Amino acid sequence: MAASVCAFILALYALCGSAAGSGGLSAPTNVRLTSYNMDLVLRWDPPEGTTDVLTYTAAYRSSATGYKNVCTNTSALECDFTSSLSTVYGSYTGRVRAHRGAENSSWVESNLMIMDKQTFIGPPSVTLHVTGTSLEVSIKDPVFKYSELREVYTLATYNITYWKSSPKEEVKTVSGMMQDRVVLSDLEPMSEYCVQVQIIANLETGPSNYSVVCEHTGDVDAAPWVAAVVAFVVMAAVVALVVTLVVYWTRISKFLCPEVVLPPHFKESLLPANPSIYLVSPISEHCDQVSIIADHRTEEEEEGGCSTQPDTSQEGG
Repeated sequence: MAASVCAFILALYALCGSAAGSGGLSAPTNVRLTSYNMDLVLRWDPPEGTTDVLTYTAAYRSSATGYKNVCTNTSALECDFTSSLSTVYGSYTGRVRAHRGAENSSWVESNLMIMDKQTFIGPPSVTLHVTGTSLEVSIKDPVFKYSELREVYTLATYNITYWKSSPKEEVKTVSGMMQDRVVLSDLEPMSEYCVQVQIIANLETGPSNYSVVCEHTGDVDAAPWVAAVVAFVVMAAVVALVVTLVVYWTRISKFLCPEVVLPPHFKESLLPANPSIYLVSPISEHCDQVSIIADHRTEEEEEGGCSTQPDTSQEGG
């Protein structure tokens, strides 16, 4: 009897303590743990009937560790755990509680998430390259928040579906492709085709979202050997031209820039018979004494002068 009374008192104390701890604040609702392209995000809705401004604390735990607080006193309605993860493998659970001043709500746990089996994979990026009546499909995997698609799903494949858009013809599918480049050939020229690509990661995850891209085909394909022959001829011509220039450069340069040589008779007519006339020698001046005699013979004055004539003497009378 005493044991029953003690158990009742302890249970009542626990309930009262829980009510005091929560302070009457309702807990968040619709708590769910999601994963898109290998991220891990906890999302929730505010407590029902609450219009006050609340803050929240969110935490997660793995199958090997206890709870770890990641977002503390945040006003957002989500918390991204991705950067805190050490691996994408294993199972994870999240939890959140609300705060209003000193009041705290109770914790609310989320669903269990196994990331490598339950993550939702987004659509791949698809580009179409036109070559005549063929379409080359180039596929790029979506960017994962943690790790890469081929590291987590080493055997992932692509499902490629294509059809002529107008008028829509029978849909054709190429399944189980691991190459990121696939050529769709034997298409009708000058027609629009649409291509849809999905990623098949594994049986648990299921197919990804799909991408749809449309493109027009070109004219009839040119034979591949024609392009090869044209390229070979062009390369051979370039090599032959370079070799010719190197071997016969001297002759080519003389042909393009010949030396100017005057004929002998031109030289004879241009040069004088006595080349010495072009020699410059100083001319010497000859100076003679000149005597000037006055008419009255009373004065005689001699002056020095220069003349090209020989000396003469004259007497009056």
